[in-house]
Amino acid sequence: MHKKHKLLIANRGEIAVRIIQACKDMDITSVAIYADDDIASLHVQLADEAWALSGQTAQQTYLDINKILDIANKAQVTMIHPGYGFLSERAEFAHAVIDAGLIWIGPSPESINKLGDKIQARKIAQSVNAPLVQGTEQPLQSAQEAVDFAKQYGLPIAIKAAYGGGGRGLKVARQLNEVTALYESAVREALTAFGRGECFVEQYLDKPRHLEAQVIADQHGNIVVVGTRDCSLQRRNQKLVEEAPAPFINEQIQSQLVQSSIAICRTADYVGAGTVEYLLSQDGQLSFLEVNTRLQVEHPVTEQTSGLDLVVEQIRIALGEPLSVQEMPKPVGHAIEFRINAEDPVRGFIPAFGQITQFQPPSGIGIRLDTGVQTGSMVSSHFDSLIAKLIVSGATREIAIQRAKRALAHFKIEGIASVLPFHRAILSDNDFIDEFKVHTRWIEQDCQHDYPHSSRSKLSNQTELKRYPLEIDGKLHQIGLPNGLFSLMGTQQLNQKSYDSDPVQNDNAVLAPICGVITTWKVQENNQVEKGNTIAIMEAMKMEVPVVAHETGKIQKLFNLNQTVVADTKIAEIN
Repeated sequence: MHKKHKLLIANRGEIAVRIIQACKDMDITSVAIYADDDIASLHVQLADEAWALSGQTAQQTYLDINKILDIANKAQVTMIHPGYGFLSERAEFAHAVIDAGLIWIGPSPESINKLGDKIQARKIAQSVNAPLVQGTEQPLQSAQEAVDFAKQYGLPIAIKAAYGGGGRGLKVARQLNEVTALYESAVREALTAFGRGECFVEQYLDKPRHLEAQVIADQHGNIVVVGTRDCSLQRRNQKLVEEAPAPFINEQIQSQLVQSSIAICRTADYVGAGTVEYLLSQDGQLSFLEVNTRLQVEHPVTEQTSGLDLVVEQIRIALGEPLSVQEMPKPVGHAIEFRINAEDPVRGFIPAFGQITQFQPPSGIGIRLDTGVQTGSMVSSHFDSLIAKLIVSGATREIAIQRAKRALAHFKIEGIASVLPFHRAILSDNDFIDEFKVHTRWIEQDCQHDYPHSSRSKLSNQTELKRYPLEIDGKLHQIGLPNGLFSLMGTQQLNQKSYDSDPVQNDNAVLAPICGVITTWKVQENNQVEKGNTIAIMEAMKMEVPVVAHETGKIQKLFNLNQTVVADTKIAEIN
């Protein structure tokens, strides 16, 4: 590299740490940005520089394009890497970065638009004869159109946000009488998560596997699939375990995957790293799903089996350099990634927040850990629950599984609930190990394991910052100090946001199923409610979760709308 570059990472957590490592390997200066809750986080400590976004929620911080570009200007960076999630698939962010005269590490805004709109992406897939199920050509105008489609092509059908991803704004209707309600819920979720409510419908392949092709493409017209992956182990359409190369697929499926992925990317003038996703039905029918125009959470399994550093590859591509490989590398061995989420398997994988009192990862041959946390880290309620990824490799899938058993047995996380008990359980499940019967709904439908209970940790207000003007050498600065600091110094307690009332043990109490906010009460004070009826909708991380009446009676003392409430906290009474 001729010019000394400086790269801003428009993200947080483990992916920010991952990008910082690539920067160090390439001798590029790294710049971190952080929300208030992230002031003491690992990515902030490891970056060469860190700048405050001065806010708490994603909307006030990692989704604020103007704030990010303002910092990029002040820090005099030359490039921006969006990571995944947040703004990574927003064409307007890519445009804004390029318009600011900076290097955007990702595909062109035009490609993001073409492929990010699922209806457009479908048309591109059709144009290159990619394998595809029946679906609507245009966004739906009403729930009735979804009902008509179901009558014509049969159930189940998938109702999907046109601008969605990560399972948000995706509903599967299996009965005709639920199509209307699910359509309305998908539109609501899509509006909340993506700001646009357009949805389309397609045939839903029941119990499919989820396969994907990792693509890299340079600015010189070279496009290579560097590996395949299986990501079938999901809950609520969020992946939990991924592996590379995709096991137990025949040559015909492999060839379809690779050829159509390249054709789709070529037609969309794709540049950068991207992933083309497919579903594979039980009877061997492959169908194009979508293109993710960014780096994937599961990219490390492909790195471990291809020998490539995909983040370095992304940066090289953005700098105009050719790909390091010209054809698909033969995979070496097998790799499995276990997403380490702060979620409680006992309580239906609801997010867990609080302080990690012990974080003791495994080590040894075949083990890689990508982490955004360490002992003492806070897991914030404002962001995604992914805290780390354990990637285990071996010469064969069997060896990788054995090493994974060893690694997971030694992995210790205390202070918050995590999905470690789930990962340990599936490594003794024949459906995953031998017969590979797993599919995208396997966790909800077929997975039967008992998990040990973990104590629930409380949200901490410790990282709420109060900002004060401070003059240094005549120049005005702002200093941010943790809110709790003043009570420790014996000064007047500053206003602290009350997150919750105390969890209550009471047979009449309706308890919050998750940490989140109540967005809708479907009942009013003193209404009569029936056991099993949905009485409210809660939301956490853009997911809607119904609150169900645990008994029949009169509902009273409804908790306020749009206030954060901790799981297992009383939100109403049924008398």
